[in-house]
Amino acid sequence: MEPTSRPNPLSYLGDQLADWKTAGTYQRLRILEGPSAAESRFDGKDVINLASNNYLGLTTHPKLVEAAIAATRKYGAGSGAVRTISGTMDLHMQLERRIAQFKNVEACVVFQSGFAANAGTVSAILTPEDHIISDQLNHASIIDGARLSRAKIHVFPHRDHQAADRILSELDASPTRKLLITDGVFSMDGDIGPLPELVAVAEKHGAVMMVDDAHSSGVLGRNGRGTIDHFGLHGRVDIQVGTLSKAIGVLGGYVCGTKDLIEFLYHRARPFLFSTSHPPAVTAACLAAFDILESEPERIENLWANTRYLKKGLSDLGFDTGTSETPITPVMAGDAARAFRLSDELFQEGVLATGIGFPTVAKDKARVRTIVNATHTTAQLDRALEAFRIAGRRVGLI
Repeated sequence: MEPTSRPNPLSYLGDQLADWKTAGTYQRLRILEGPSAAESRFDGKDVINLASNNYLGLTTHPKLVEAAIAATRKYGAGSGAVRTISGTMDLHMQLERRIAQFKNVEACVVFQSGFAANAGTVSAILTPEDHIISDQLNHASIIDGARLSRAKIHVFPHRDHQAADRILSELDASPTRKLLITDGVFSMDGDIGPLPELVAVAEKHGAVMMVDDAHSSGVLGRNGRGTIDHFGLHGRVDIQVGTLSKAIGVLGGYVCGTKDLIEFLYHRARPFLFSTSHPPAVTAACLAAFDILESEPERIENLWANTRYLKKGLSDLGFDTGTSETPITPVMAGDAARAFRLSDELFQEGVLATGIGFPTVAKDKARVRTIVNATHTTAQLDRALEAFRIAGRRVGLI
């Protein structure tokens, strides 16, 4: 049967794509043709990879690979169901206990992604009568979770704990629940949230304190325990969110807190209830990664040594790296077209570093974001810095 001819109701999408191409803000996907490593092959070209969240180089660690293979042979390729039906394996429970012990909390629940962990938790524990006090630059998953909860959202300027205090002071008379939420490390700027001050504000007003530690787990704190450990705030943060997709090197997210919180999420967090659980290979590899965090602390030391080296090199070249305090180091470009052109020029010079523009960041704050990992060599970072020198001059940034 011949398809009927009719106007395309989605033609406006093509128009938008054409506009992006004209403006120089259209991006195509780079295709990884091998392992994610310090130097990787993308689109048929070997490049130094400064675009990965693989902070500790664990994606290719032999112990993770061996654990994944052994679990697949023992358990099969998949779990076959959501956790609440028949998809909870002993491996899943082992991982949750392991993370809880690592984070020094009562209990933990693992989600299919860090995005699902944030969105599922915020939307589950609040009602439309409640209030969310949220940092202006919090991750999109927090924003979406807040919207799904239908709670009343109050946004405070980035890292301004005094503004958060003022908002909560105005809500003191309200009998409803208040949730104060921040990223531990902000994913676009690489700065650290003012956790001690925010925790004090939450305690002052009886608010629930929640921290998304996705970009600090495996990076900050003892053996990578995150910002709560970094600031010595154990027992004072009610909800900790983390990821298994960045420094851990695999896939997933998790929420840590009291046993009651985790039991509640087992019953009410929609991503947990309606998504098939992690495959055995993923779960086993994550377990192996936490062992490595404790047995190979030199990886974190290497990560920070490389971070300092690249930051100094970029600064010496004359680039603006913003307010970064962590391995996330933006190279500020201003408008998106320039950021994307810089990214393209870097790729031609043998470096993968992704351009980021609106809506991920403000329209006048586009940048190329770089992240070193623990396995980059000094020689590789020197080559990357030379590429930045050449590309930066071509686009007029230095």
